[in-house]
Amino acid sequence: MNSLTKQANSALPEDLLQELKSTIPKWEQSRVVAEGLRNELKRIKFKKALQPNCGTWKDEKHSELRRGTRRFIRSLRKSSRLKGFADK
Repeated sequence: MNSLTKQANSALPEDLLQELKSTIPKWEQSRVVAEGLRNELKRIKFKKALQPNCGTWKDEKHSELRRGTRRFIRSLRKSSRLKGFADK
């Protein structure tokens, strides 16, 4: 993590600021806010990265998965066990 810091002034809802002050020691408050902001930015970036691909999975192209991925994987495993048994 970068050790250089700069002060930034942001407005927070009063109840959130009060909870921060009552829960986190003063010397850790900036770290906690920065960590929370970093996590939220990561989540937002990830969500934006997924947007262009949203809806690309079509049931008509993957009808074998229409009943669920678990069921499909179980059927693959079952068929591979049967093939292995038949080869012996």
